[in-house]
Amino acid sequence: MTEMHASYIRQLFSRVLMMVGRGRTTASPNDTGSVQMLQLTLGPLETRDGTPRLAEFGFTSAPPVGSDAVLVFFGGNRKTGVVIATGNQATRPKGLLPGEVMIYDAFGKSIYLSQENGIVINANGAPLAVNNASTAMLNSSGDVTINSPQVSTSEVFQAGNGVSGNFTSEDGKSITVEKGIVTGIS
Repeated sequence: MTEMHASYIRQLFSRVLMMVGRGRTTASPNDTGSVQMLQLTLGPLETRDGTPRLAEFGFTSAPPVGSDAVLVFFGGNRKTGVVIATGNQATRPKGLLPGEVMIYDAFGKSIYLSQENGIVINANGAPLAVNNASTAMLNSSGDVTINSPQVSTSEVFQAGNGVSGNFTSEDGKSITVEKGIVTGIS
């Protein structure tokens, strides 16, 4: 093999090695444009600013400072980096079973699709709102329980229109509601 061929092989090998990188976010993301931009360190001597981050359609997040990132560099060119995955070791929920899913944030709120407990929404003390719904419906094949220390269950349902069903109040009483009117408490 000639020296020229060996040089080309070394260049090709170098580019292949540089096609994928691992970094860590060093600043809050810039989430104002059509693509989120991140600042990352890829090692002690390489900091990248304004690196685009791609995410799956329908999902978005703003990774906290210190999050891990995986980048791809097209053709091994370090100027063409794109972040394709991020994760945060400090806030990642642990102990999920195979097949389970959780959407979570760094502040303790989550939606957990649990094998054992169904769908669990944890607002972690924050408000929960359903906005701009033309109709809101809860269909249950079993009991519905509402626990609230602020308002009695009967007050909630007397204020609502069209709510029907059997409910359990915060003090354990059975409440029957028909079209928004409490018709029985036992």
